[in-house]
Amino acid sequence: MTLSTVPVIFDLDGTLVDPAGGITDGISAALTELGIGVPAPAQLDAMIGPKLSDSLLNIARVPQEQLGEVIRLYRAYYLETGIAQSRLYPGIRELVEEYAAAGRPIAVATQKPEGLARVVLEHHGIASSFRFIRGSAADEAAHARVPLGKTEIVAAALSDLRTQHAVMVGDRAQDVSGALANGLDCIGVSWGFAPDGELHEAGAMAIVHTTTDLSAVVESLDAVRAAALSGVNDDGTV
Repeated sequence: MTLSTVPVIFDLDGTLVDPAGGITDGISAALTELGIGVPAPAQLDAMIGPKLSDSLLNIARVPQEQLGEVIRLYRAYYLETGIAQSRLYPGIRELVEEYAAAGRPIAVATQKPEGLARVVLEHHGIASSFRFIRGSAADEAAHARVPLGKTEIVAAALSDLRTQHAVMVGDRAQDVSGALANGLDCIGVSWGFAPDGELHEAGAMAIVHTTTDLSAVVESLDAVRAAALSGVNDDGTV
């Protein structure tokens, strides 16, 4: 790796992995078992990406006293069935393996519980490509009122990477806001779950439609960083 190589922090669901119904089916199954109304399909899709406890409370309107049981039932479904329903988006395996082989530092920052995120990435055989995997607390119900969101998770990944110069890649507004709050740009991917206009309005530096486009934007950031570093003298002056 050279000094001009920009580290990349990836979101998980909707960016690396297409849940392919595993998340929404699991939420529906948990709500149905407890006799809670299931949101419309568009609302279920909107629950992919944000912190699960927040989505259950704010979108599905789950009563606080039932939150822990809904999450428990959902997790059981997801581990047994949901992960197997998921798949990597086209080109993702090749991209992250290429970055890892080239020595580019890459990490994951997701609002999925950290241990579960690792299980998903291991299921798809790409966990070892990432230097660090950061996520939310294992007990989301217990931490539902704790302000641990994308900003803090991205900050943890940055700390792991020992850098303040990185770029975030994600599919939802919270990926963009979490990046911006840490002084990072965010590349939005169009293949995820953001409604039309969400990523642009949130402030994504670019919105890409394929992993080839994503790689090109990252390489352009490398070139910009290399040009900036070429104007810095050994003593740090310009």
